[in-house]
Amino acid sequence: MVQVLAKTLDTTILNNVHVDKTSVEAQIEKILLKYPVHESSNYKRWLIKAVTLIDLTTLSGDDTRSNVTRLCIKAANPLPFEEEKEKTRTAAVCVYPNRVADAHDALKKMGLTEEIQVASVATGFPSGQYPLHTRLPEIKYAVDMGATEIDVVLDRSLVLTGKWDTLYKEVLQMKEACGSAHLKVILGVGELATYENVYSASMVAMLAGADFIKTSTGKEAVNATLPVGLVMCRAIRNFYLMTGVKVGLKPAGGIKTSRDAVNWLVLVYTELGPEWLTPQLFRIGASSLLDVLEKDIKKLSMKK
Repeated sequence: MVQVLAKTLDTTILNNVHVDKTSVEAQIEKILLKYPVHESSNYKRWLIKAVTLIDLTTLSGDDTRSNVTRLCIKAANPLPFEEEKEKTRTAAVCVYPNRVADAHDALKKMGLTEEIQVASVATGFPSGQYPLHTRLPEIKYAVDMGATEIDVVLDRSLVLTGKWDTLYKEVLQMKEACGSAHLKVILGVGELATYENVYSASMVAMLAGADFIKTSTGKEAVNATLPVGLVMCRAIRNFYLMTGVKVGLKPAGGIKTSRDAVNWLVLVYTELGPEWLTPQLFRIGASSLLDVLEKDIKKLSMKK
């Protein structure tokens, strides 16, 4: 379903938002206890599924064409030891705007521009503390260079001061600047202070046309946590019930182990359903996670 975006925000949807912190954290424990994923052949399938949902990321000041090319090669062949009927790929590579052309060229040479997306961070990443008139051209530049997904970062000060209409209008303009590229909105949950702010920021971003809502830049002191993920899942579910539009979720930052990745898959599976466990609706932003998953999958393969 195509969502028709209003020019102004109906702020009544944000009235009476209350999230019980203790209840949220208790629910996470119940979910993980009720749906355990043991280290078995089934566990290996969960790990391979996680690989296919990764946005393989490099966001360093010393990124060059050569290391971005290596990143793309790794995304194209993340499990070289696995014999597969259908080749496993990561969902995307994610880079800074200046490295988008490098990623696009590398994937084009391998004939994988349809299989692996090129995501670019933009809009004053990671702080968002830049004027809008400088942030919007970043989006357009990245799209012009070949980005098919744009990970924008919210100005968290607008959330903390309750300027929801201003936030909504900014995201609307970001959506327009993306053109045909998908818009992934980074909330910066570690800097939003409360679960209520996380829920409200999620709703505003989705109402303004976000294709994904993303937890973090990976640069905050606190990044993706399961309780925050539960709050965002509930917002996505409520938005879907309200509009019929499915919005994706992308946790990023702090997902370091195979168990971390599987816990996120279990959360999304139980809260949103198996249809969300596809690259179209769920991603994991990570730089080092793939190496850990590869190592653990290889260990499980050797146990056969």
